[in-house]
Amino acid sequence: MNPLNFVRPNILALEPYSTARDEFKGGDISVWIDANESPYPSGVNRYPDPHHAKLKQAIAKLKGVSEGQIFIGGAGSDEAIDLVFRIFCRPGIDNAIAIAPSYGVYKVSAAINDVELREVMLGDAYRLPVENLLSAADSNSKVLWICSPNNPTANAFPTEALEELAEKFNGMVVIDEAYSDFSSEPSMLTVLDRHPNLIVLQTFSKAWGMASLRIGMAFAAPEIAELFGRVKYPYNINGPTQEELLRRITTTDIISQVAEIISERDRLVKSLSDIPAVKKIYHSDANFILVKFDDPDMVYDYLIAHGVIVRNRNRVKGCEGTLRITVGTPEENSKVINLLENM
Repeated sequence: MNPLNFVRPNILALEPYSTARDEFKGGDISVWIDANESPYPSGVNRYPDPHHAKLKQAIAKLKGVSEGQIFIGGAGSDEAIDLVFRIFCRPGIDNAIAIAPSYGVYKVSAAINDVELREVMLGDAYRLPVENLLSAADSNSKVLWICSPNNPTANAFPTEALEELAEKFNGMVVIDEAYSDFSSEPSMLTVLDRHPNLIVLQTFSKAWGMASLRIGMAFAAPEIAELFGRVKYPYNINGPTQEELLRRITTTDIISQVAEIISERDRLVKSLSDIPAVKKIYHSDANFILVKFDDPDMVYDYLIAHGVIVRNRNRVKGCEGTLRITVGTPEENSKVINLLENM
């Protein structure tokens, strides 16, 4: 399967914007007067690296992939999501398929790009409906979106099922792994080389605790990763952010924090299971739990009144009656438990 067959013709023919330094081949330069920058040193007067070379080296080592398989985007994973639509889907002609309920940005980005999004409801217990997803496709279906672990349902899907979709879907299969650090299922990065039509999204916003920096990644075959770099805006990540991200991923160990979040997730599930107002707690592979209540709107208002905000998913099709509760610190989780026990 050649993934370039799914790319919009105008994107394949696109000549990317050439920055001032792209034509520079090396040399002992002491005077930089090529890019219309301010010559006065301020720490931020020079343009940042548009190709993120140092970051790609560090991320390749961190994730066990090659530098050529990496795209780094701003706005978390949302920039990569938008680029997928722009690279593969012709506006008003092509369509994409997604599971539902799932991350709402897929639908928003599809609408912005004038692409039909065909949503396929998850099965019982939020199982992945492989055959229904494949049946929803036609000759203009270019992209299949799967969030795993899924937001807001919290469950991860088996690698075997995701690989089956990659093998059978005649288009690009995007696996959004924003919450994969909290899951017992292996990352699809482990099978990336087997599926040229596979794109894996990850982020530094969740387990790495850098939501404010807004850095996401897409991993794909080199020819696809190169297209992401060709279509993105030249300086999509500013210099201070690149420096801060590089510092953090080369000096920070998140293993203990992830372990505590998983332990606290289990404590929340166990404690909330005994509360009469709780009707069901769905299995979670993420850093949040989806909880079904008798009266979710009342519980939501009650928590707000006591200084705690959760996400009300009661009006999301497939999540009726539920609240999404993020795992906080042990102290924050104890407050939630005590409030619900004494409701």
